[in-house]
Amino acid sequence: MHDAKQKPVALQVGAFAAAVSGAALPAATRDVCRNLMIDVAGLCVAARQTDYVQATLASVLSDGGVTAIGHKRRMNAYDAAFVNGTAAHGEDFDDTFEGGPVHAGAVIVPAVLAIAEHRGLDGHAVMKGVAVGVEIMCRMSLVTPQAMHKACFHPTAVIGGLAASAAVGAAIGLNANAIARAMGTAGSLASGIIEYLADGSWTKRMHAGAAAQAGIRAALLAEADFFGPLTVLEGHHGFYRAFGPSKTPDFSHLLDGLGQRWVTDTVAFKPYACGTMTQPYVDCAIELARDGVRADDIVTIVCEVGEGTVHRLWEPLALKQNPPNGYAGKFSTPYCIAVGFLDGDAGLGQFTDARTQDAQARALAGKVSFVIDPANPYPNQFTGHLRVALKDGRVIEKRRANMRGGAHDPLSQADIVAKFRANARFGGWSETQTKALEDAITAIANGGRADLSAAGA
Repeated sequence: MHDAKQKPVALQVGAFAAAVSGAALPAATRDVCRNLMIDVAGLCVAARQTDYVQATLASVLSDGGVTAIGHKRRMNAYDAAFVNGTAAHGEDFDDTFEGGPVHAGAVIVPAVLAIAEHRGLDGHAVMKGVAVGVEIMCRMSLVTPQAMHKACFHPTAVIGGLAASAAVGAAIGLNANAIARAMGTAGSLASGIIEYLADGSWTKRMHAGAAAQAGIRAALLAEADFFGPLTVLEGHHGFYRAFGPSKTPDFSHLLDGLGQRWVTDTVAFKPYACGTMTQPYVDCAIELARDGVRADDIVTIVCEVGEGTVHRLWEPLALKQNPPNGYAGKFSTPYCIAVGFLDGDAGLGQFTDARTQDAQARALAGKVSFVIDPANPYPNQFTGHLRVALKDGRVIEKRRANMRGGAHDPLSQADIVAKFRANARFGGWSETQTKALEDAITAIANGGRADLSAAGA
């Protein structure tokens, strides 16, 4: 709840955003922000030749001086943020946040880099914007946990525009009131439903890019004295009533310790190119295969799951066991388990349309079902579990208490750089091109001018 006698929530958030120094971030927060830029850049290159990115590029009407990573064509900041956000989120290989979940990097990094390149900002402004945006986006996701998905909205999409408006506002030096007003305007630009789950269609892919674009728009409107409602978050007709109506907002998760305790430090970097909550199950499946179990030996696999994951990753079960295309496979825990077991991985190559139609993968996915575990800690913690019945009568169980890549089992700096380089190779880039982009991101993180000219194809 929010005490009406206090300052509006957005104004308190704006005060935090305006006060952050990009040159004086805590070391851990600084490292995460740099790694987010590296991760997002690699994902943009990996997706650059995909059909959905090509379609996104075809919708661009502008020319300008801002980089769409992996492409020769330069465009204005709005279109670059949209293209880069769509590419970064398109393979569902981007960062996540345990507790939300939200994908902050794919929204915030494209928005901040686009405005920074457009305005010629330095790396300290970029780091300020990224840190502010990621922190706000992650914290906002905790205010009404699970309620947005329950209302059929994608939290990354609807929260993203507000967080991106604060990020861009912070990067360009807006004051607290202007940032709050920008968030107020972004509340009316927020959108993104989850009906893509029905058929593996592409709309989720563009959610991050649309939110990044909306954030830039709202911040620049605020800079020009256009103002949105300061009570956008807690108001009677406000954001949380609209997008998470089943729960009473608890703004302590957004405001307590804001600026002193950085939840950004706990952002998770994905090892697999699929839905966040599927990932611990993939690791269980890989471990099962390494123990020498064969697919033909398996009679059934029953998974204990958190109730909040069922409607997105498990039901309708027959559809999840037979995903219609590669993108739908990313949000099917049965398929992710099957391909992890068979291939020892769930990377970009495991989610092609052809791979999801493989008879062996479908047969194994058809053996996977679930039971709801009332004690499952989702959404605060992402766990994995398999109970495997074999033809010889044995029952084997595999468990993971945490998501690999998350706060309790983080990827190393070397792992994140290796992922970036592998994604660049997947996108057809040479080692020379990859190093140039890596060096450009490092220079920005160290305070240098926001110059992504090395990121063009």
